[in-house]
Amino acid sequence: MTVESLAFSDETVETFRDMETARAEPGSVWVRATGATPVELERVAEEFGIHHLSVEDIRNGVRPKTEEFEGYTFVLLKTAGLARGDTTFQGEIRAESVGLFVGEDWLVTLSEHDIDAVERIWRAALDGDRRILGRGADFTAYRICDGIVDSYFDVLDLIEDRIEEVEDAVITETDIETLESINSVRRELLSFRKLAWPTREAVGYLARGDPEEVRPETEKYFRDVYDHLVQLVDLTETYRDLASGARDIYLNSLSVSTNEVMKKLTVVATIVLPLTFVVGLYGMNFADSPYNMPELGWTYGYPAVMLGMLLVTVVLVVYFRQEGWL
Repeated sequence: MTVESLAFSDETVETFRDMETARAEPGSVWVRATGATPVELERVAEEFGIHHLSVEDIRNGVRPKTEEFEGYTFVLLKTAGLARGDTTFQGEIRAESVGLFVGEDWLVTLSEHDIDAVERIWRAALDGDRRILGRGADFTAYRICDGIVDSYFDVLDLIEDRIEEVEDAVITETDIETLESINSVRRELLSFRKLAWPTREAVGYLARGDPEEVRPETEKYFRDVYDHLVQLVDLTETYRDLASGARDIYLNSLSVSTNEVMKKLTVVATIVLPLTFVVGLYGMNFADSPYNMPELGWTYGYPAVMLGMLLVTVVLVVYFRQEGWL
């Protein structure tokens, strides 16, 4: 549980133990709260005038969004990662909320756990990265948003690899595991789509420059993030089509396999049917009657019947082979 403060300007960067001292410094201030207690969150919210409902949205994991408040803009984004093992539909994508509160010269980030994108930019600021110092709080917020969105591509790359495996499997295998893999990929894509779409809307609001806290020179950077999200959504739709196509191929392969089995069973039944008729007919060997079959008393009757049954079988097998059924 940490609440850290960082003040930076064109030339200097310095960390502080308390937010009040950091805000008094020239330049911009960044307060990062990770796994903060309710008391610490209340202090942060009181210091920067953050509405308590925004903090609740981060805790409750609502969908990504951007909202304007008096004196600041609230941006809620989510990280993304593939969940492993048995999961529900909602758990296919492991997501964690990140709240960014962008003021005129300050930035507050809230999250329950350490976020790679936030940690990376924080370390870059401490190291005096010229791409951050002196660029303002809104530009720092852009760098965090960009880092989170870039991680989405890693998730899609993993899903793409799974789709390729599924496409190879559906051609050669029609077992239940292949179908489960297809459904798993489709659920992952649907879950990712539910994350990417509202994120695009949230960043699009920033890219248009509607919030006063986003300066005109920073809008183009948010537009770049927005373009990445458009690309992500397009890729998601493409992968959904590929997953649906793989499912169709699986169902067609299963249908073809079933037809092959039915064809073989039909051939066997067709061959056995006349033989069953013959043995059934000659099984009615009533004795001591002038109406009995004369073959029953014939010395070569049994061999003749067996030879006839064999001949019928051979003729049917040859016929089915010519028709391509065998």
